[in-house]
Amino acid sequence: MRIALPHTLGKEELRRRLKERSGELAGLMPGGNADVQIGWPSDDRMDLSVGAMGKTVAGHIELADAEIVFEIGLPPALAFAEPLVRGAVEAKTRKLLA
Repeated sequence: MRIALPHTLGKEELRRRLKERSGELAGLMPGGNADVQIGWPSDDRMDLSVGAMGKTVAGHIELADAEIVFEIGLPPALAFAEPLVRGAVEAKTRKLLA
């Protein structure tokens, strides 16, 4: 699943906010109770692994000057949850970056 959200922060400010508030990512997940592991393989990419309800989902976030792009690998068993995940990511990312 790919979710691209526009922003006006610029890449440097976006990176700063994500790094500063990355501890809040678990609360952004539906249900608010997830185990989130984060890594920064480069300045413009944050890898994450989210474990919840006995499932683990891997993904990453790409930072760009005018958008933030989430790539989330939902397994087929969780395809039904895509609208819920998409809505939560969109709404809560806007709050996180505000």
